[in-house]
Amino acid sequence: MRLDKFLKVSRIIKRRTVANDACDTEHVTVNGRRAKASYDVKENDIVEITFGERTMRIRVLDVREHVAKADAAALYEVLD
Repeated sequence: MRLDKFLKVSRIIKRRTVANDACDTEHVTVNGRRAKASYDVKENDIVEITFGERTMRIRVLDVREHVAKADAAALYEVLD
């Protein structure tokens, strides 16, 4: 699954276009490397997202195309 779609499906970022812009402006890294929106997300990837001065680190636990809002948090684990 594409990185921008994963961020939207997991409800970390509300809109896919915003997730795409975050990747394009280099606010998202995967496993320590800057990642484009088209990066193919896999289980156990470490994703870091910078929101202003705050950085969120997550580990991808599952990759699914469709998830209910209540189950979205089960797709990742917050590390910091």
